[in-house]
Amino acid sequence: MQSSSAQQDNPLLPGYNFNAYLVAGMTPIVAGEALDFTINRPNGMKGYIINLTTDGIGTIFQGDDQFNCSAGDLLLFPPNATHYYHRAENSPLWHHQWIYFRPRALWKDWLNWSDTVNHVGRLTVTDCNEYQRILTLFKQIEQEYRHKGLFYEEMSMCLLEQLLLTCFKLDPSNKQRMLDPRVLSACHFITDNLGQNHKIADIANAIHISPSRLAHLFVQQTGSSMIKWREEQRMIKAQHLLHTSNAPIYHIARILGYDDQLYFCRLFKRHTGLNPSEYRNSR
Repeated sequence: MQSSSAQQDNPLLPGYNFNAYLVAGMTPIVAGEALDFTINRPNGMKGYIINLTTDGIGTIFQGDDQFNCSAGDLLLFPPNATHYYHRAENSPLWHHQWIYFRPRALWKDWLNWSDTVNHVGRLTVTDCNEYQRILTLFKQIEQEYRHKGLFYEEMSMCLLEQLLLTCFKLDPSNKQRMLDPRVLSACHFITDNLGQNHKIADIANAIHISPSRLAHLFVQQTGSSMIKWREEQRMIKAQHLLHTSNAPIYHIARILGYDDQLYFCRLFKRHTGLNPSEYRNSR
């Protein structure tokens, strides 16, 4: 799909601006019909795309890197990875579910699939029950995105987390890289309470572990302290709020736990290279 200066609201067609936290859909490509064209993004995208083939055959890449995908095959395109794919010439159709997303930081390890071509992860689901479970999650996420009901974004991200975890567990080489459940619980506690300045002892008490043990495990498994990790989550959320709402900057700062707007602005610029106003204008 070539870029287009004309913006429109259909993510299946050229010109759509994927400037969002999450976009989901299903692409029903049939030979000779409107969607039967090549997606070609040499510089990739800013976020991730996870793709599940449900019917027919698709062709990914060209030349020596070319491969086909059929029902049960999953693809994970990371940011900036080349996108080049289309319906396979010998297949009358190619249907695939897809989700474009900006990940939460705690998902980092789950997005490193062991089988990759040109940085694109590949995974084949061979178990029928697992396939149905994954397909159901794709459809639930698409439904939440399309209906945009109460808390649809939170619901979509929770379902997406389940999907990524399910895929991660299906790759045998990933079993040794799973986060300790206590560290994962700490991550969830932090992200569920981003506006609160909880101390390490508060977090440890909530998940029933000693503060020293939790601090050690957290650094060991994430490579970051809990306080620094929370700051990163806040900056990710701040970027989202600045691009999707017109809330005053001081209000965004406060809901993320910063009473001092100037301090918040300095942190934000350190993380993104832009102050909040500049970042908002960039949308």
